[in-house]
Amino acid sequence: MLHVTIYTRPDCSLCEKAKTAIRASGVETRITEVNIDENEELRRRYTDDVPVIVIDGKEAFRHRVDAAAFARYAAERKSDMPDLADEKCVPCRGGVPPLKGDELRALESELGGGWRTVEEHHLEKEFLFPDFAAALAFTNRVGVVAEEEGHHPDIYLAWGKVRITLWTHKVDGLTRGDFVLAAKIDRL
Repeated sequence: MLHVTIYTRPDCSLCEKAKTAIRASGVETRITEVNIDENEELRRRYTDDVPVIVIDGKEAFRHRVDAAAFARYAAERKSDMPDLADEKCVPCRGGVPPLKGDELRALESELGGGWRTVEEHHLEKEFLFPDFAAALAFTNRVGVVAEEEGHHPDIYLAWGKVRITLWTHKVDGLTRGDFVLAAKIDRL
């Protein structure tokens, strides 16, 4: 999923066309719209250049975008980036700072929907199931992946739901390994 930020202004027809094109592209996106008139620095930076389309922290389009161009950009970006779920968790030995700010948000945007970063400290997601047996079976599959990766989440199991909480205890925060395991869990 691409995290798309669109810098806009109220009553901007080009902004509306850009949002329509992005939705029509067929690319799975999470769109955040930012009104530049509500922030003096953004108003100075972009003035009449809206819409400005930023994808995963990098400016991709300015003024206009069509569905085909957006889909091409997304495909090129995807081919350049390995999927987190294809990586291997690298054990953390401590002594490294936890992820914060832009680096954390960039990794967050690579995850599937539903994961929340809580206070830049841990990841959390709740999975829903039709009954206890299905939730337990999922929990066991998560356990197998966690053992294979040597990275172990906190798991809350209840009737019809499983909540996964991830962070790296040695740094008391998030590392790339937490996002890798989250992506692997999503594949289950």
